[in-house]
Amino acid sequence: MTAAFPGKRLHSATRLLHAGAPALRDGAGPVNVPVVRTSTVRFENTAAQADHHHRRTAGERVASYGRHGLDTHRALEDAVVGLEGGHRAFLTPSGLSAITLVLLALLSPGDHALVADGVYAPLRRVDSTLLQRLGITVEYFSPTHDDLASRLRPNTRLLYLESPSSLLYEVLDLPALSAVARDRGVTVATDNTWSGGWFHQPLALGANISIQAATKYISGHSDLMQGVVVVDSPALAAKLSTAYEALGLTIGADDAYLALRGLRTLPVRLAQHQRNATAVAEFLQQQPQVSRVFYPALPTDPGHALWKRDFSGASGLVSFEFRHATTAAANAFVDALALFGIGASWGGYESLALAAQPERLREHRQWTGDAPVVRLHIGLEDPRDLIADLAQAFADAAPAL
Repeated sequence: MTAAFPGKRLHSATRLLHAGAPALRDGAGPVNVPVVRTSTVRFENTAAQADHHHRRTAGERVASYGRHGLDTHRALEDAVVGLEGGHRAFLTPSGLSAITLVLLALLSPGDHALVADGVYAPLRRVDSTLLQRLGITVEYFSPTHDDLASRLRPNTRLLYLESPSSLLYEVLDLPALSAVARDRGVTVATDNTWSGGWFHQPLALGANISIQAATKYISGHSDLMQGVVVVDSPALAAKLSTAYEALGLTIGADDAYLALRGLRTLPVRLAQHQRNATAVAEFLQQQPQVSRVFYPALPTDPGHALWKRDFSGASGLVSFEFRHATTAAANAFVDALALFGIGASWGGYESLALAAQPERLREHRQWTGDAPVVRLHIGLEDPRDLIADLAQAFADAAPAL
């Protein structure tokens, strides 16, 4: 490859494959960016050290200390910025740390934040154990039932959303919600982990900040923990950078490399997750033991129209509600599965099952049921085998269902 591509603007998958690729040096070079590990950045002289320090303080993406990362980190940041269509990315050790970074960077004592009630549950723990102690008020609301404009206060600084929501996959009208918030000068942040950043571009729909647990689809192989925050402007980048430095956040170069490797196959992996999950969701709809399937790509899902408008695909997450079952029966069903592991995370190549905790469901205004809900992450196995496994688990647990 010796010249720039002469055609029109490249398609998204092509840009993602080439984003952050290392430049050729002396006419040759590797396909993948090398893993550059260091705890110390060396400088040619004291003037160079001072220059890097001042440039870093001014917000430039240069390293004056090992924690700031070098080539591997910059390549991943560039790729994620391209994926999300943003201005700058910040890499954190986990998805929860990415959420916490946004909250601490944008909220101060006396501020108010509006948070959708269907968000990733550990955010509530950050609120109860940290934000409340700092004098920050977090109010939870239902974006589909409550009037956002009437909930905004003079001291509201942040609207925090997640679409689709955790567990029940409620799709929000992000453009409409963002327009109301931004008209009042309120920053809009949203958790975009469900789509992996591939099927949904919140920054193009009005959000200011997109957050992902890169642990999940970006990584795709269940072998690293990581978070990423992408902002849409230099002003927000400056706020995030200040908090990021103060909190001492960083990730290892090896983890940055693994995430970058995962990004290269994100489109093909997510396409297969969707095909498999759709087949499983349609199977679940036909089961007499199931009263409802939660999957926005299904035409019967309440959020299907919004999903079809704002998303280009669906991930591998499918939840379903039993028609008549106890918690013990739902657990027996999960235990009877052979191909589905039991685990709280998702986004890897493997299928997982988890009985939802009732208290988590009650946090969602959307939830009006009383029967158990099981969340499935549909992996990359042959869907016929996954469906056969689910069928035998229904049969095995039939007396209790």
